[in-house]
Amino acid sequence: MTDRQTVIITGAAKGLGLAIAETLVDAGFFVAGIGRSASDAFNALPSDQRHFIEYDLIDLPGIPALLKQVVGAAPGPLYGLVNNAGVGLDGTLATQHATDISRVLTLNLEVPITLSKYAVRYMLRQRQGRIVNISSIIATTGFNGLAVYAASKAGLEGFTRSLSREVGRAEITVNCVAPGYMLTDMTAGLEGSKLESIKRRAPLGLPEPSHAAHAVRYLLEPGTAKITGTVITVDGGSTA
Repeated sequence: MTDRQTVIITGAAKGLGLAIAETLVDAGFFVAGIGRSASDAFNALPSDQRHFIEYDLIDLPGIPALLKQVVGAAPGPLYGLVNNAGVGLDGTLATQHATDISRVLTLNLEVPITLSKYAVRYMLRQRQGRIVNISSIIATTGFNGLAVYAASKAGLEGFTRSLSREVGRAEITVNCVAPGYMLTDMTAGLEGSKLESIKRRAPLGLPEPSHAAHAVRYLLEPGTAKITGTVITVDGGSTA
């Protein structure tokens, strides 16, 4: 890895996105975070290794200018894109509002596709790059009340496989990391019996965001230059 390579992370202010940012800064990357607002935790990262741009990704037409702004502010070439930002709206499909369906599909699928489109243009110039899409085990297992979310993540995995074939000759890799249930504030709020049931499915125990973040870091390393079009599952073994 050369010095000051830039990696864009969407949804970098908290949760898994923040864990990815912390892990990549530790690895020596310059992190360009994108989200609706920064967080104290993100701003606590070394100031010479991070930059945050406030942007609501639902605004698709503004993404080309956003990428230009990010690349212009970065100290080095655009090396990686981590499409982490997303939303999961729980609800039975028959009663789910059309605007909620549209929002999930836009943020979870159309935004990563659009960001990848413009990021790839920069990567093609230098004939190298890494794209990592954050999927979910729900893409393959399904889950009651998350039909639209599952569809968006399954679509993201299909997009990953096809794009990897398009850009592979330019030494650009495209992969997914698919976390399962993680030890976060969300799972901490589950009722005891439901959480215990989820834990029992994972022989290694539920992963933490840092475990999924290290999978992302792995896919950015020089040694993974021949890994593309695949999905790394980080779920403590719950889908084994």
